[in-house]
Amino acid sequence: MPEPQGFVRRIALPVPALGNNIADAERLKAVLKKTLSTDRVVVPLGVAKTLPGRLRTFNHRLKTVLFREDVGWRVVGVEDPDGDDPICGIALDIGTTRVVARLMDLETGETLGERGFDNPQISIAPDVLARIHHATDAEGLEELRSAIIHAVNATARELCDGAGLAMESVYLMACAGNTAMTHLFLGIDPSYIIREPYIPGVNIPDPMDAVSMGIQLNPNARVFLFPNIGSYFGGDLIAGILCAGIHRREKPSIMVDVGTNAEVVLGTRDWLIACAGAAGPALEGGMSKMGMTAGPGVIDRVAIDPETCNIEVHTIDGKPAMGICGSGMIDLAAQLFLSGMVDIRGKFSRSRCGDRLVTKEGIDTFELVLAPDSGTHEPIALTQVDLNSLTSSKAAMHSILEVIVQQTAGVRFDDLERFYVAGTFGSFIDPTSAISIGMLPDIPLEKFQVLGNSSLEGAARLLLDPDLFDEIDAIRENLTYVELNVNQEFMNIFSGAKFYPHTEKSRFPSVKVWGQA
Repeated sequence: MPEPQGFVRRIALPVPALGNNIADAERLKAVLKKTLSTDRVVVPLGVAKTLPGRLRTFNHRLKTVLFREDVGWRVVGVEDPDGDDPICGIALDIGTTRVVARLMDLETGETLGERGFDNPQISIAPDVLARIHHATDAEGLEELRSAIIHAVNATARELCDGAGLAMESVYLMACAGNTAMTHLFLGIDPSYIIREPYIPGVNIPDPMDAVSMGIQLNPNARVFLFPNIGSYFGGDLIAGILCAGIHRREKPSIMVDVGTNAEVVLGTRDWLIACAGAAGPALEGGMSKMGMTAGPGVIDRVAIDPETCNIEVHTIDGKPAMGICGSGMIDLAAQLFLSGMVDIRGKFSRSRCGDRLVTKEGIDTFELVLAPDSGTHEPIALTQVDLNSLTSSKAAMHSILEVIVQQTAGVRFDDLERFYVAGTFGSFIDPTSAISIGMLPDIPLEKFQVLGNSSLEGAARLLLDPDLFDEIDAIRENLTYVELNVNQEFMNIFSGAKFYPHTEKSRFPSVKVWGQA
């Protein structure tokens, strides 16, 4: 395949002469129409103002910065064709909890810097539902919008300063977020997303001037937001599909993104099916007192010797244990089950756990890290309540997968060509552990592929290839959303999946538990 032609093009314009009085902007449009094979090129006033002087300074040669729109192309900048300063764009993942920005050279694709920060809207309203309620009046909506825009501006400035560049070097921004975050970023009332019949204010935002949004980049910069499919399937997942490339494959592949919800996309180049369900809270630290997001001192891996039941934990940066993250929770549950310390019902075995299993306030509690060894000087412990929550989450995840793969699409897990795991959670998960507890299907490990932040990566890829706009449209048009709430089989499947790894052991032939033949 030929290399994609990006948003930056070097062109030469005919030199004006007596008898040829075509205006500068019209000469620019004529050359670009031919170069881009388009009927329409827009030269906005901000560019037109500087065009005459720059054309002559650069001897009628230009490095043009472009943006593709529905009806053609827009010129967002004209620069020195021989200049060394990079022409930049920013890819932005607008997460409910975490926002990540990546500064990129639009010509080379080089990443010039990347920064993440906690979504400042958390201090106003901690979760999506609270933010939507807070935004029901204009003042609350503006408070939320201003908070995220201010943080994006500050981060963009830090990125540019770190790269030794001016903010004016950033001409494009591609943003991906869920439907609610997209509305709050744009300052659009999101309240009808959660009211029957659950209608978003916008699904396909038009590209906008950064200036009109209060985003401080180049004065002519354009901002693109990935489209939503509906209230529960946002632009972050469209970007994820673009990143995974499921929509280009001949054979079926699947992508799972676990956050507050588990969001799943299955498909090929001919069809796409998606659904979402509550399978994430126990894995994000919302259900467990010891649960934390990844950071120094957080347990991310656990190993238990099945013969001796000796426990080894690995913490991020090797710091004393402060808590455990989602991937560590799955590791822990898998190791407890495989060593016989947890039975098939997801209950602690007192004989196998020994002195580490204590009773606190009438609840069985497993002390993973003893008080003298922890960074909190308190035991890092998993209660039976915590484990029950994790069991429900893993059962929900398996049930979602079975409904969409086998019940809806009529595909077997063995038929999947690739199993993509996305999101921060997916960056750390050990597929072997997830299989061991019955969270993910028992398929060959080589089929699993970790995508990391697929939302950010999808936005970044768009900044380098205008043709991906066509793929985004195709994804949106080919995708069918399945509502799990009306699926009659879901609860039946869920009941069977609440055992470790499942009531039907034949589904998980690779899982070998201590003491079992």
